[in-house]
Amino acid sequence: MFLILNHQRLDLYGVSRKFVIECYRLMMKLPPGEKFGMITQIRRAALSVHLNISEGASRKSETERKRYYEIARGSIIEIDAALDIANDLEYLSNQNLTTIGELTVKCFKMLTGMIQSKT
Repeated sequence: MFLILNHQRLDLYGVSRKFVIECYRLMMKLPPGEKFGMITQIRRAALSVHLNISEGASRKSETERKRYYEIARGSIIEIDAALDIANDLEYLSNQNLTTIGELTVKCFKMLTGMIQSKT
């Protein structure tokens, strides 16, 4: 917000930011009984994706940078699995899942590319 650093120049940063916002919006559709369960878990994992991308981009060593990206990618997988359960419990409708599905795939692919890149 106040610092202009490398992470803000990444296309992935913008995509992950949209991903977090969409996760938060989607969690508003879950029943109040999930407030301290699924809602909290998905929100924390979504924020973790964005924050690990940001922190990883500031690391000097390639190995360390990629490790943060791997953690972010793991959080995306965690969210995808949680959304499977939410869908199975009929908390969400397929119309609600289009945007989050597109952002999930896009973030995952971008992170995978950054992890596999030689630079």
